[in-house]
Amino acid sequence: MKVTVDYLGSIKQTLGLKQAEQVELKSGASVRDLLTLLAEKYGEPFKKAVYEPKGLDLKPHHILSVNGLLLNQLDGIETKLKDGDHVVLMPVVTGG
Repeated sequence: MKVTVDYLGSIKQTLGLKQAEQVELKSGASVRDLLTLLAEKYGEPFKKAVYEPKGLDLKPHHILSVNGLLLNQLDGIETKLKDGDHVVLMPVVTGG
């Protein structure tokens, strides 16, 4: 199955990406499987910025949505993905 992954803000800059990408996963894959694949693909920059596969969730200050729903509205990183899903990975924006 294929899912589209879109990166926003500093994540996009860290990975040097200009647009969303299609990622191929096995049927029944979860968000955790996707994050593990991305950590393997992009290596240390991704792990340091976003996700350490030994961790239980995204690092603080990052949000992931699947088809517009945040992970805390779903089953967290165990959320099952379907063919055609749209995943967005973005930093939390703070300021004052």
